[in-house]
Amino acid sequence: MITNERADKLFREYRRTHDIKIRNELVENYMYVAEIIAKKFVGRGVEYDDLLQVASEALIAGVEKFDPDKGNLFTTFITPTITGIIRNYFRDYSRSVRVPRKLYALTARVRTAINEYSKQNGVKPSVKQLSSMLGESEEDIMEAMEYKTPVSLDSTVKGEDSDVPLYEVIADERNSFEAFDDADSLRTEISKLSPTEQQVVNLRFVKGKSQAEVGKIMGVSQMFVSRAERKIVEKLREALAK
Repeated sequence: MITNERADKLFREYRRTHDIKIRNELVENYMYVAEIIAKKFVGRGVEYDDLLQVASEALIAGVEKFDPDKGNLFTTFITPTITGIIRNYFRDYSRSVRVPRKLYALTARVRTAINEYSKQNGVKPSVKQLSSMLGESEEDIMEAMEYKTPVSLDSTVKGEDSDVPLYEVIADERNSFEAFDDADSLRTEISKLSPTEQQVVNLRFVKGKSQAEVGKIMGVSQMFVSRAERKIVEKLREALAK
């Protein structure tokens, strides 16, 4: 545990530099708060590991937003923040956490395979082709294709001639930005994202890493990466629609 004085210095330094190492040190120091709050919600139909993941995500976001100049201790600021986000999680995402982990993972693999095949061949692959590509049964492929998350990377934005999938706009820094009628606006909005969100965009859509790979690089779970993607999509859609 670091002292409040040390924490204050780190928060100020992080706001100045956005150094991920400083952020991670602060997150690690205050992880006990996320653990305590997550435990309070155990027994309500969601596993502790899932609750802790939500609380950890809220903690990371809280570290990024916290302003030490307002005179509050971080614990005073973050406790109601994490509590509120967990309550929202129960209200908005309790159904999605019950999806079998295998199906959740396969859904992401199927979407990636469809996107990559479509870009290379100009058409979407058949269920049989996906089954062969991924080594999964056609029944499992169909089940994964039918599963819908609240926000998808297949969401569209307005292109030059028609709406285009968002992943086509931001997946390739050199070419896909040309599919959007105002690439500068898109780049500007991405630059406004938090350092963590920008890292997700870079790893997922520029370097083409899978959610699992991004999670390992960033030291977070695949669920965190998936949820971060949804938030990024929502932010960009709202900003680009103005």
